[in-house]
Amino acid sequence: MQNKALARAVLHANSWLVELDERSVASVVDITTLKERLGGPLRDAGTDPAQVIDELVNDTKDGHLGCAGGRFFAWVIGGGLESALAADWLVSAWDQNAALSACGPAVSVVEEVAGEWLKELLDLPREASFGFTTGCQLAHFTSLAAARHALLRDLDWNVEERGLFQAPSLSVITNQQKHDSVDRAVRYLGMGSQSIIRAETTSEGQITTKGLESALSQAEGRAIVVLNAADLNVGACDQFSELIPIAHDAGAWVHIDGAFGLFARASRTKKHFLNGVEAADSWATDGHKWLNVPFDCGIAIVRDKEAHQAAMTISASYISASSKARDQIDWSPEWSRRARGVPVYAALKELGKSGVEQLVDRCCDFCTQLVSRIGDLPNAQIVSYPALNQGLLRFTKRGASDAENDDYTNEVIGKINATGEAFFSGTNWQGLRAMRVSVVNWRTSQEDVDRTVSAVKSILT
Repeated sequence: MQNKALARAVLHANSWLVELDERSVASVVDITTLKERLGGPLRDAGTDPAQVIDELVNDTKDGHLGCAGGRFFAWVIGGGLESALAADWLVSAWDQNAALSACGPAVSVVEEVAGEWLKELLDLPREASFGFTTGCQLAHFTSLAAARHALLRDLDWNVEERGLFQAPSLSVITNQQKHDSVDRAVRYLGMGSQSIIRAETTSEGQITTKGLESALSQAEGRAIVVLNAADLNVGACDQFSELIPIAHDAGAWVHIDGAFGLFARASRTKKHFLNGVEAADSWATDGHKWLNVPFDCGIAIVRDKEAHQAAMTISASYISASSKARDQIDWSPEWSRRARGVPVYAALKELGKSGVEQLVDRCCDFCTQLVSRIGDLPNAQIVSYPALNQGLLRFTKRGASDAENDDYTNEVIGKINATGEAFFSGTNWQGLRAMRVSVVNWRTSQEDVDRTVSAVKSILT
């Protein structure tokens, strides 16, 4: 029997994707209207499934961001490659519980292959373990849980059995420009935000050797050092070749926040920014950023396989553990889970190594064009020129104060977004307001860059 609701969803989805270039990148309906359309009391009688889909599409009309399109530059959000999107639909249709191989033999093997391909693509230790998570937040959690286990194991403390009460102290050293998901992971793991020490950085946002050494000397107990690859505002990467040996000499575990930047390893012209990163102990990245798979997908990679498994695994009498296949429940914090590694497999197969490299290089080039061309416009100022795919711009008026120019920058961002031609977000950098330019979408084209520059020019002139 044909699934009529799914057939309607296919039509609506194709319409959405085909019309992305003509739609406003910003939402053009307010929240109150959306609540009025979608809300009200739950009906007593049910509704035909196909009608549910039609009403859902109609009632949410104009309330979506065009983040799947090529002119969305606000946050680091990919666009969903064709094969990855289609594979994600299959994941829902197959409806396998990917926690155990016994629950989904085929998807278990697909995810195992995808993880091995990722390590090869990113040139990370082949012996490392990996786990697919909901995003980098849970990839940090998974990796830092493995770090916590390993450091306390070395002090004869089994944290999974004994907990943290009266356990030896641990400290977490971070870059001052770290993502707040690291703080959250530290809190989730019971180490507390007060265990975090922020190391001194350069003006470009990189930890200095002196800053790391000072932070290590302040650490209470063993330390976890979290390094950036790359910062979400300016794309800065820490100096891994210098910092990782210092951390290891102090007995620290080194974790890499590579939410998007880790994929620069796939580019021969960009991988030098991450020289030495392979010497770390764990790495966290996202599939739904530069790899352009649909939400949600994060990846944790851990060198110490035993620590990774010990921190995550669980057993029960009704769990059919496999001795021949990989059980994801051993490597990620979820029990029931969708097979989010399947879209990763599809994306890697669609692109191949050369395709990922071209995607990375293309995004970096377009980001450079956007920052330099907008920076040449009246009242625009380049705050940070892109090294990778992140840059910063600021908008200023002659004779205005910093506070007034902060307001003006926000005003310009709002006006650009209101055109519907492009979408940007604001951020704070070194005490000043700036506009982030983030390019990670496989759909972004030269035409998108030209249209965006034209829209900004119309606002400034």
